[in-house]
Amino acid sequence: MSKYVAYPEYKNSGVEWLGEVPEHWQVTRVKHVAELTPRKPAMDRNLECSFIPMEKLKTDSVILDETRIIDSVYDGYTYFSDGDILMAKVTPCFENKNIAISTRLKNKVGFGSSEIYVIRAGKKVNNRFLFYRLQEDGFMDLAIGAMTGAGGLKRVPSETVSNYSYASPEHVEQQKIANFLDHETAKIDTLIEKQQQLIKLLKEKRQAVISHAVTKGLPSPTGQSVPMRDSGVEWLGEVPEHWEVRAISKLSQKITNGYVGPTRDILVPDGVPYVQATHIKKGKVNFDDAYFVRRSWSYAHKKSILVKGDVLIVQTGAGTGDIGLVTESEEGFNCHALIIVQPKKDVITGDYLSMVFQSQYGYSVLYSIRTGGMHPHLNCGEVQFVKIPVPPKEEQNQITEYIAQQICKFDTLVERQLAAIELMQERRTALISAAVTGKIDVRDWVVPDSPNNP
Repeated sequence: MSKYVAYPEYKNSGVEWLGEVPEHWQVTRVKHVAELTPRKPAMDRNLECSFIPMEKLKTDSVILDETRIIDSVYDGYTYFSDGDILMAKVTPCFENKNIAISTRLKNKVGFGSSEIYVIRAGKKVNNRFLFYRLQEDGFMDLAIGAMTGAGGLKRVPSETVSNYSYASPEHVEQQKIANFLDHETAKIDTLIEKQQQLIKLLKEKRQAVISHAVTKGLPSPTGQSVPMRDSGVEWLGEVPEHWEVRAISKLSQKITNGYVGPTRDILVPDGVPYVQATHIKKGKVNFDDAYFVRRSWSYAHKKSILVKGDVLIVQTGAGTGDIGLVTESEEGFNCHALIIVQPKKDVITGDYLSMVFQSQYGYSVLYSIRTGGMHPHLNCGEVQFVKIPVPPKEEQNQITEYIAQQICKFDTLVERQLAAIELMQERRTALISAAVTGKIDVRDWVVPDSPNNP
């Protein structure tokens, strides 16, 4: 913020959390300048309008790709117009600052979840200034602290929003601040988008490296091409001539699944770690000390006690088909609703098998045998018939070592991009906070390279 100057004079706002504000700014409340959750408009019930599900309200973005006829859903929804500020009222959406200004509504009317606050700016406040003001950390901290509700779903009370006190200048200066933030945050958002695109490309390249290595082998040190043959398996294509193609049932000494049933009566504060689908990510088991079962219960269900080298497949839910490799750290754990494939160690390693399942071929074949539509599910009986390419053991070790090295490189690059994004997001937040609370004076700011800024 060093390149921006402060206002020449400040005064005590009289509000504890606001502190000092520019001398000419006035303290007000949201309810004095804006209407919270306006009345449902009178309209033709056969009107086709924009419909916005909760998940399509993001920070500074409303995705308008759905429309619905008012008649069938008139009651029980939140209605809004062009220019209204939409703000999620429930966690975690509120904490993620899911707030945006509605624009380009079909027939100038939109409606969506009742878990969205609609804030309609009056004549005394610029809607974009208020939009930025409600992203400021001081308001966020106050609102999060006032949330009510049990469990994971908590809501910001409407009184907290409507009674929130803040300071602001006259309308013209609010517009200047909003213009400044529009321009500066757009630059930051563009940089963030470029970083996100780079992360996407890195992940695609990571996936391609795994897929090529486990289906075509490693590049020859001499540059000579390896003789290939048709695998006889759809989606797999050609494989090195000296590789086998075998079904999982022929490569494993056990294919089973973890306990499937209610967990409310089996979980205890301490005991045998109990791995669930949420712990399976990016080929690893990331146990978080959240779930345990009694040792006696685990022994009674010993078919699902994990052994080093076991390959775990998420059996049901949103992560169906995700893969995790059991390491020495997880040996002896038990698991819930996961398919366990225990490889024959003299034929195939768990490391290599897990990589095959993480390849594009492995993902595709597991996806093809899922059942359940909206609630996907994998059955052990289907997984056992999946055919995979199997090189000699020595070559398997070479492949997994090569993949591990490449994954480390890609993951390091991705982490760097994520760190850069975090810094840019912090700068974005700090810039908004400084501008809307009067820490910096942008009254003389003009768009760079504009006629007013030669």
